[in-house]
Amino acid sequence: MYINKEQLISYIKKLSEPKVLVVGDLAIDEMIYGDAERISREAPVLILRHSNTKLILGAASNAAHNVSALNGGKVSVIGVCGDDFQAGQLRDTFEEANINCGRLVVDPSRKTTTKTRISGSITTSITQQIVRIDRQTDGFLSLEIELEVLKQIERAIPEHDAVILSNYHIGTLTPNIIQETIRLANQHNKIVVVDAQKELEVYKNVTSMTPNLPDTQKAVGFSLETEDDLKRAGDKLLKDTNAKSILITCGADGMFVARAHGNYTKIPVFNKSEVFDVTGAGDTVTAVYTLALAAGADPAYAAIIGNIAASQVVKQFGCAVTSVDELLNAVEKL
Repeated sequence: MYINKEQLISYIKKLSEPKVLVVGDLAIDEMIYGDAERISREAPVLILRHSNTKLILGAASNAAHNVSALNGGKVSVIGVCGDDFQAGQLRDTFEEANINCGRLVVDPSRKTTTKTRISGSITTSITQQIVRIDRQTDGFLSLEIELEVLKQIERAIPEHDAVILSNYHIGTLTPNIIQETIRLANQHNKIVVVDAQKELEVYKNVTSMTPNLPDTQKAVGFSLETEDDLKRAGDKLLKDTNAKSILITCGADGMFVARAHGNYTKIPVFNKSEVFDVTGAGDTVTAVYTLALAAGADPAYAAIIGNIAASQVVKQFGCAVTSVDELLNAVEKL
């Protein structure tokens, strides 16, 4: 594929314009750091002297954070949180990231999804994660909470240019919420992009979806070892979902975009030498890809911009974001 650099730059500069709604499994990552001091006398375990705690938006919240960093806060989230201490932390972190969380639905029967990572270090070593503690309630929402979420979605969609359905399969995206969100998005001529790990065939009539390679293999039922395999997989997902395009993220092998009538684009990875942590890179790709589609880019250019964005965030530890200026600088170095 020939890439028009000026066209690419013009799309990147327009990323700040679209308003995006993120619907899905909202979560917070609590990163607790300490210095390894000694072994406890109570049990053969490390004692860490606490140094700092960092709160990071994770899961669907990370997609919203990536959008906010690029469009100056023109992003809203819809999902559920519990009636607990972590819900306050989630709201505070959204507000710090300039994300509208006014449509959050409180469900007292559920925990606010929180992943706590405890990491330790000594002066002569890098920081090492020791344990992770997950707080979450699995299972679909109750009918009452589902109806409240649907009300918020119906009110919000007309106010936005694009919708991201971010499904971490914790329970927010019930079949009704998926179908109704897509129906309303299409009714109002909005871009709708899906980021899900399984059951891809249930997302009918979307603009696009961004499955990774292993999830695509599970969905289509065969291994993806060659470009012809990717073409077959893309065609099958296009047929099963009636999507306008499919973006398959292939890790170190880049990306593959499939559209109707045998229109395919293979995109190489732009950063193999500076990968530090791939956590959250998929959320970044979905966020930036959606923004680019809403800014008028075709799926191939949108995917390239998403790829460039991913090459920036993998240089950082944990869920990270990038900016328009960083993307423009990266393009100049291509």
